[in-house]
Amino acid sequence: MNRLNRESGNVLPVRIYGDQLLRKKSEPVEEIDGRIKGIISDLIATMYEKDGIGLAAPQIGHNLRIFVVDPDWFRSGEKNPRVFINPRFLSLSGVEEEEEGCLSLPGITAEVKRAEKVVIEAMDQEGKMQRYEAEGLYARALQHENDHLDGILFIDRISKLKLITLKWKLRALEQKKDNKGVNLDTYFSDKQSDIPRNS
Repeated sequence: MNRLNRESGNVLPVRIYGDQLLRKKSEPVEEIDGRIKGIISDLIATMYEKDGIGLAAPQIGHNLRIFVVDPDWFRSGEKNPRVFINPRFLSLSGVEEEEEGCLSLPGITAEVKRAEKVVIEAMDQEGKMQRYEAEGLYARALQHENDHLDGILFIDRISKLKLITLKWKLRALEQKKDNKGVNLDTYFSDKQSDIPRNS
């Protein structure tokens, strides 16, 4: 796999719709060792390079319950990545509908209903259990990334009518996968839209 070196991690190809790994339920992380920390570094580097506000381990080829988010950096310019290992939602409240995109679904956006506020518990990269309260875009990013760990994509949460209108785009993406069920987007440009990509 082609890897582009960065100071703190490697920018990796993102798995695209049609890749079988995106539909698998991820496995819990048993131990936070050097390999896991390397995956976290790669997630962070890839998220920033691809202009995402979050990225989950399955999207770079690891069937593990890890994701990273930074919902503010594209507004402030300051990077503050947050790491979530074996996350678990403790509560979800309120409902809001906003447009979402995803690095694994390039060129596709749709309105998605999500909880407005969430409380989530997860380990950080040092193995310490942390609890976070989030709302708005931050809460949306957490829900979007956690879905990836359960093999769920945001298009699974939209109306059937909207899904029908996207079928030809989805089919075009899916047809790029190889005979092993792998579908990689090596380095697409994400600059055509100002909509933040949750991942």
